[in-house]
Amino acid sequence: MASRPQISLLQAGAVSIVRMRSNSADHDESGPIPQADAFSVIAQLKPFDNHRLWRRGKLIHDGGHPAGALAITDLGEEWRCHHRSSFDNMRFNISRQGLSDFSYEAGRSGFNGLDCGQGQLDPVVQGLAMALLPALSQPAHASALFIDHVLLALQAHLVTRYGKINLPVERSSGLSARQLTMATGFLASLTAREATISDVAAQCGLSTSYFIRAFKKSTGRTPHRWLMEYRAEKARQMLLGTASIAEIAVACGFADQSHLTRVFTALNGVSPGTWRRERRI
Repeated sequence: MASRPQISLLQAGAVSIVRMRSNSADHDESGPIPQADAFSVIAQLKPFDNHRLWRRGKLIHDGGHPAGALAITDLGEEWRCHHRSSFDNMRFNISRQGLSDFSYEAGRSGFNGLDCGQGQLDPVVQGLAMALLPALSQPAHASALFIDHVLLALQAHLVTRYGKINLPVERSSGLSARQLTMATGFLASLTAREATISDVAAQCGLSTSYFIRAFKKSTGRTPHRWLMEYRAEKARQMLLGTASIAEIAVACGFADQSHLTRVFTALNGVSPGTWRRERRI
C-alpha cells in the first residue's frame, strides 16, 4: 500500500500554509489537482530526488529538486503529479485576487500573475518557510502577528521577483502620538485572543504595509516584537508576587508555561523560574 504523507496546516486569512512530508518512496500518482484562481508556491525543505509533473496532460518535469528549490503553479490550469521519493516541502496557496490586492495596497496596480521556472533556487522563500515551521508544529503557540509578518514579506517578494512589479518605496514618518497610543493599547489588550496586523492597522485607519513601517519607526520594534516584550515585562512584575509561573503565563497572554519560558528566556537570558529565584536570594 502506498504511503500517505504527513500534513500540517495553518490558515492565515486568505493564505493557506501546508507542510507535506514523507519518508517513503512509495506514493500513488495524484488525480487532477483541484483548479482555483490561485497560485501554489512550493518550497523544498530538503532534497526531493524524484517526481513527475504534468500540466494540461503534458509531462513538464521528470527528476528532482535540491533543498531550497521553488515551484510556482497557476492552479487555474490542470496539474497532476507523482512523488517517487521521500520529500518535505512547504506550500503556500495564495489567491490571485489576494496578490492583486496586496500590490494595489502597496501602490501598484496591474498584477498579472507569477512566472517562475520549476526548481529555481530561492533562499528568501526557503528562509520564510523555515521561520514558519514552529508555528506549524505547535499551532497553539503560533502568533497571528508573527505569521502575518512572514506572509507580508512573502507576498512582497513574490510580486516583485516573479510578478515583475516594482513596489514603490513608501516613506513613513512614524505614527502620531494618538495612533501610537491606540496601537499599543490595542496590542496590550490582547491577553485572551490574537489579532492580525490588519486588525491593529485598522485601529489607526492605516494600510497594513504603511502601519508596519510607521510602527517600527516609532518604537524600533515590529508589532509582534513589541507585544512579546510587553507580555514579558508584565510577567516580570508578576514574578515578584506569589502566583505560579503557569498562572502568570495565562494572565500575560501566553499559550502556556512553556511558551512564556521560551519567550522570557530569549529576552532575558534566564528562565522565569531562575529570574524569580535570583530575586529572592
